[in-house]
Amino acid sequence: MEWGNHSMYADFVLLGLFSDNRFPWLLFALILLVFIISIASNTIMIILIHMDSRLHTPMYYLLSQLSLMDILYISTIVPKMLVDQILGQRAISFAGCTAQHFLYLTLAGAEFFLLGLMSYDRYVAICNPLRYPVLMSRKVCMLIVLAAWLGGSIDGFLLTPVTMQFPFCASREINHFFCEVPALLKLSCTDTSTYETAMYVCCILMLLIPFSVISASYTRILITVYRMSEAEGRRKAVATCSSHMVVVSLFYGAAMYTYVLPHSYHTPDKDKAVSAFYTILTPLLNPLIYSLRNKDVTGALQKALGRCLSSGRVSTF
Repeated sequence: MEWGNHSMYADFVLLGLFSDNRFPWLLFALILLVFIISIASNTIMIILIHMDSRLHTPMYYLLSQLSLMDILYISTIVPKMLVDQILGQRAISFAGCTAQHFLYLTLAGAEFFLLGLMSYDRYVAICNPLRYPVLMSRKVCMLIVLAAWLGGSIDGFLLTPVTMQFPFCASREINHFFCEVPALLKLSCTDTSTYETAMYVCCILMLLIPFSVISASYTRILITVYRMSEAEGRRKAVATCSSHMVVVSLFYGAAMYTYVLPHSYHTPDKDKAVSAFYTILTPLLNPLIYSLRNKDVTGALQKALGRCLSSGRVSTF
């Protein structure tokens, strides 16, 4: 394929996850399975929260938004990758790459902010339980969700136009499975160091602000839990917060590797592996972590399955 020198709008080529793998179709089947389970589990989580009155609380409303973000997040990247493997193609148009880049940044940013703000909900529930209905009213929940989506959108609108306006070199081959910022900048024919520094500062702030909220919230929570006299109260508080902390550690840890660590720590294979973890595996792990460790969710699921089984038996008679 001929590429015009520094052509702004020519197609890119995604080298993908499968090209260097000894068993590409086995990896394809595994990713397809993860994608299906992720979509199904997050959809079930949203339906359960909507249907079961016991889950009509601020925490579960925020969880439903997290599940929605995970569905959109994995759907932005994985379907394109799987279809390309089936059809034997790797090309992605400039417009398609720009759209994927924008959606990825927006959804990842929104999830960063939402996870940070969810820690405030846990702080209020444990440290100020009597004021919880006031401090976490429906209006406050809506503002938290709006702030998360707005923060992610600002990230997408700021970084996408700047990243995509750079002139790219003739090869146009992105050594990645989607249009991620670091992989795209490697193709630029101009010096991107100033922009990379600005992006580094932006990412630090995006991580630092939610992480500060999380740290402050959990510091107060730990102090409150330490002062609790009842062992049962301590156990419930720890169980409530541990799921959130596991999800935060997984998502923030992978993001810090990608956007905060110096270039000397990065290789293309490592970058793809870490990106696969937080774009493909994290949306699968989130609903499993919250449901398996949560009696309310497992109870709602058992109740829903019981209804389905009983209705199926009735229809057979």
